[in-house]
Amino acid sequence: MKISEIKEYDERIFRAVLNLLPQLDPSVVLPSADLMRSIIENRDTFLFVAEDEGGIIRGILTLVRYDIPTGTKFWIEDVVVDESQRGKGYGKGLMLHAIRYAGSLGARKIDLTSRPERTAANRLYQDLGFIKRETNFYRYLP
Repeated sequence: MKISEIKEYDERIFRAVLNLLPQLDPSVVLPSADLMRSIIENRDTFLFVAEDEGGIIRGILTLVRYDIPTGTKFWIEDVVVDESQRGKGYGKGLMLHAIRYAGSLGARKIDLTSRPERTAANRLYQDLGFIKRETNFYRYLP
């Protein structure tokens, strides 16, 4: 398994993202090629991929860094491993890579959310040391 940060847009990455995101959320609005380019070029967004020995992308993860008055925050989003490859360590590899990467950028904490029905993902996050917080999560849909 190879984990790497994507620093330049290419069609192979774009196709992998389009294939993987619906496996995370079937109702997701898929990004355009232009949006993917801007995400990859954004200095505070880091897209990581997990590839098998044949160079096939089996999983993705996005790490976001943002500054607010209370400090620099890190957030993990869109962690998804191809359904046919789950349980083979790709998710763990991506998570550990993102944790180390955020640490190298000075992260003091990293946040993420995960739907309760994603039991394997939630178990992984807890096994890696993420602590389930008692909080209310709100979303506004304009």
